[in-house]
Amino acid sequence: MSRIDSKIRGYIRESAAEFLGTMILIIFGCGGNCQAVLSSNTAVSATPKGDYLSLSFGWAVGIALGALVCRESRGHINPAVTLALASLRDFEWGKVPYYILAQLLGALCGGGIVYANYYHAINAYEGGSNIRTITGTGDLFATYAADYMSSVSCFFSEFLASAMLIIPILAVTDKRIEPTPVWLVPATVFVALLGISLALGMDTGFAVNPARDLGPRILTAMVGYGKDVFTYRNQYWLWCPILGPILGMQVGGLAYELLAHTRSERINNKSRFTDASSDSTRTPSGSDAA
Repeated sequence: MSRIDSKIRGYIRESAAEFLGTMILIIFGCGGNCQAVLSSNTAVSATPKGDYLSLSFGWAVGIALGALVCRESRGHINPAVTLALASLRDFEWGKVPYYILAQLLGALCGGGIVYANYYHAINAYEGGSNIRTITGTGDLFATYAADYMSSVSCFFSEFLASAMLIIPILAVTDKRIEPTPVWLVPATVFVALLGISLALGMDTGFAVNPARDLGPRILTAMVGYGKDVFTYRNQYWLWCPILGPILGMQVGGLAYELLAHTRSERINNKSRFTDASSDSTRTPSGSDAA
């Protein structure tokens, strides 16, 4: 019984860490979006307080701090990362539903905090508290594709960006190579997401994280943006920012394991990987990703 209680407490602690880390990601990311865009309107600010580069840094800071503060859970803060680590590494499949739920709730709460913080600025930008539009401020919270993008191109953009995120994550957390210093995982995901934003972010808004998109999207539906947040482009929310990152990280992770890893261990060799709950000698870095 004590072992069961300990396992349950471990699940709760790790899920709480994922909730907090994902919430931090959204606060900095969506917060950066709001500051950069809302301040461009003179009804909100006399001078702009940001641009695309500043909001890119907001997302990079968010993912780095989110990964750093939830080392208890190995810092996934992304359902696609959790699924990739379960299929390609040693992460327990039994924990996957708890992690994903915590990540989604953290993203929802993070979106709510940002919305509350910028509520009056959103009113000024939109033209009133009863006006809420996707093209006005809804896209500051969830991602929407550029008009020139085809459906196939939208999916490929998210697929590619997500693959580019999981590859450095797997590389920096690969304990078959060497232990990871505590600062290296946050630094790596900071650089990776900043690079993705600057190089691949224009087309679809670089969701690369199903929770990052779905949590704030649910929030916008709750506060008055309407059903269009889900009906946009034939349920875009499902096949692009959810399925795109999940499949992109699976393929990207497999590519890393097959092409970039130089040792002879096979994929999912559990003799060389130990879970955080059982590895008492693991270095304090702990984080597996973001």
